[in-house]
Amino acid sequence: MRITFLGGTETVTGSKFLLETERSKVLIDCGLYQGYKWLRERNWQPLPLDIDKLDAVLLTHAHLDHSGYIPALYKHGFRGPVFTHHATKDLCQILLADSGHIQEEDAKYYSKHKLSKHEQPEPLYDRQTAESSMKLFQSVDFDEQVEVGDIRFHLQPAGHILGAASIIIEAEGKRIGFSGDVGRFDDVLMKPPRPLPELDLLLMESTYGNRQHDPQDAAQQLAAVVNRVAKNGGVLLVPAFAVGRAQALQHLLATLMQEGAIPKLPIYLDSPMAIKVSDIFCHHSDQHRLSHEQCHHMCDVVTYTRTVDESKALAGQAFPHIIIAGSGMATGGRILHHFKRLLSDSRTTVLFTGYQAGGTRGAKMLEGVDAVKIHGSWIPLRAEVEVISGLSGHADYLELTEWLHQSKLASTTPIKLIHGDPEALEGLRVHLQEQTEFKVDVAGYRDILRL
Repeated sequence: MRITFLGGTETVTGSKFLLETERSKVLIDCGLYQGYKWLRERNWQPLPLDIDKLDAVLLTHAHLDHSGYIPALYKHGFRGPVFTHHATKDLCQILLADSGHIQEEDAKYYSKHKLSKHEQPEPLYDRQTAESSMKLFQSVDFDEQVEVGDIRFHLQPAGHILGAASIIIEAEGKRIGFSGDVGRFDDVLMKPPRPLPELDLLLMESTYGNRQHDPQDAAQQLAAVVNRVAKNGGVLLVPAFAVGRAQALQHLLATLMQEGAIPKLPIYLDSPMAIKVSDIFCHHSDQHRLSHEQCHHMCDVVTYTRTVDESKALAGQAFPHIIIAGSGMATGGRILHHFKRLLSDSRTTVLFTGYQAGGTRGAKMLEGVDAVKIHGSWIPLRAEVEVISGLSGHADYLELTEWLHQSKLASTTPIKLIHGDPEALEGLRVHLQEQTEFKVDVAGYRDILRL
């Protein structure tokens, strides 16, 4: 058996891990590269594998850095099954189509305004291809045993978002775990990640490998920001991931208003995708902590702006108010149009509520840049930029360590660290090396590991 690291190494995006036995080949995760241009260019490079001989894709969860390359794989001829949890399939139905649509629209915009070095810029894939790729999805339950050739696997809950799973694979006398993205024990919405069984090897994410989450209560932090915006008579712009983060914000804002901790400001969820995800969230109520009543309450206090015209109409909304829109790292979506309109206004506050990958607009804004480039134009950044980390869906290095200790792993189980920026990978490697007996190493891009 061998594992080839085709993505999600030395970066938090592009997760792809090719596992091969004598008889079978499966790809664990199939994510898009995001962030730095030199990373995004990898999306256009052919994968170093024979797609015709790939038996299946095993998908940990729906976020695009794990799922977003599936339509491109389909475009290049892959017709095998994509195995994942039911909730992940439902989310991918929305996320992948939206990804294709955004790429189409960006290509048209760059072509119209001649912002590309290519005469006719093309999307990596379009909406139709993304929708067609959903025919490959085969959803399974947690703990359901599935066989692909001589490979047997099952999914177990990892927290993080709806449907998120760790994948446990058994083949050729070995048991290997792929952590996926690991959630937190006290997440606002999600239940805690399940401890792992005995393994011969673990590939573990390291997004927050060198950081500890802010111990301050996220709800109190959010209330403080909202109250400042209300006092200043401005607008609160919240770039938010449509899956998980948007729903957590809705729930917290609804609860804070109900408790009288913040004034009853108009709240707009300006994301058709996040609106659909909220419906899925309520449908899969067994996957999270909220009751049916809490789910419906968080939706009732928010105004959904589904159409482009409704989104544009927010320009005439009286201040103060709150706009939640995608994308979470400000790399695309409707938040950019609000940025173009409001970043130069000192009454505006931008609130980031999650990890910002290097090279994204979000990361640059947190670094304190004076201007932000949007659709070819530089927009002065006079808005206040705030961040709260308590809503992160990723376990920090202490929570990851606790998760390992709760698991049935032998003390000397080898661990390959993946899905983290270099500083996070090294931070977690040093911590685990000094505090545990696990054999810890960092995976490199296109490394090949033989078992």
